[in-house]
Amino acid sequence: MDFNLDETQTELRTLAADVLDRTSTHAKIEAHEASGLPYDSEIWAAMAQAGLLGVCLPEEAGGAGLGPIEMAVILREVGAHVAPVPALSSLVAALTIGRYGTAAQKEALAPLAEGAAVLAVGLREPGAGFADPPTTSARDGRITGRMSMVSHAAAASRILVPAQVEGAGVGLFLVDPAAVAVQDMPLSTGEPGAVIAMDDVPGEPVGEADGRAYEALRLHALAGITATASGVLAGALKITTDYIKTRRQFDRALAEFQAVTVQIADVYIAARAVDVAVWSGVWRLAEGLPAEEDLAIAAYTASDSVVRALYTCQHLHGGMGLDVTYPLHRYFAWSKHAANLLGGAEAQLDLIGALV
Repeated sequence: MDFNLDETQTELRTLAADVLDRTSTHAKIEAHEASGLPYDSEIWAAMAQAGLLGVCLPEEAGGAGLGPIEMAVILREVGAHVAPVPALSSLVAALTIGRYGTAAQKEALAPLAEGAAVLAVGLREPGAGFADPPTTSARDGRITGRMSMVSHAAAASRILVPAQVEGAGVGLFLVDPAAVAVQDMPLSTGEPGAVIAMDDVPGEPVGEADGRAYEALRLHALAGITATASGVLAGALKITTDYIKTRRQFDRALAEFQAVTVQIADVYIAARAVDVAVWSGVWRLAEGLPAEEDLAIAAYTASDSVVRALYTCQHLHGGMGLDVTYPLHRYFAWSKHAANLLGGAEAQLDLIGALV
């Protein structure tokens, strides 16, 4: 396969990088963190104005109708800038609804393209792994169960959740956040997370309860999370490379010490490894080919090598790596969150073993 992006995807990456370079500065993110708001509405609006939020939306919602590769391109840039916006959950949900939703559900995505709405996704139940089938149940369109680590639940217009449908299989449902009990569960990224509890809550089905829509959501989520983690490591690598070029000790730049060059090389290798797995997985997903093995490898790399590489970045910064007035700590927090959301490296190894 060809790992190079095509012309449209390359232009999309350049556009996303330009928008986020201008809006997601260290000072801007610091101001957002002090505001207590769930996400930075100015960055979100800038992404919408540039058309980035509509890229993966269906044409019925005024979107471009593009797919997993384009979603991964955008989310990788969001990760590289650690932009405090609900792009991961919104784009993953929108891509799934755009594929399996009704015409009315697709049209209802239009406010997202305009930056006037947010979507949340329930991916894990308390105590369960990312790949475990849901125990949340659905009967006569009423949902009962709990989901954990749901980011931006309170700010969302709808939450997309999976549930076991009585007499059928696993289905997807859109629920109103106002109808669920939301227990705050702050995430390591600083985003507002929650455990949501549903007790006979009305749910609007998305697709058939045959497991296909649920499987698509799970694979889209894997692609989105790992692409974000890939961007996080790329951003941390750039910061660290710039730092060791300019930081001097014993009248020499840190980059001139052999031990430092070996360690930064290890970070580069980890970044390339996760990139290869991510692009292989999203390409197969976009082509309609089996993608679970590739995405499982990407998830393992994001849960293991990426996190260890962030430790190396912190080490190479010395005390600066832990200073909350310096941006590196955000990259570390985002990488840990991705690993936690995926269930950790051991869970991914178990999944890879089951697949092969």
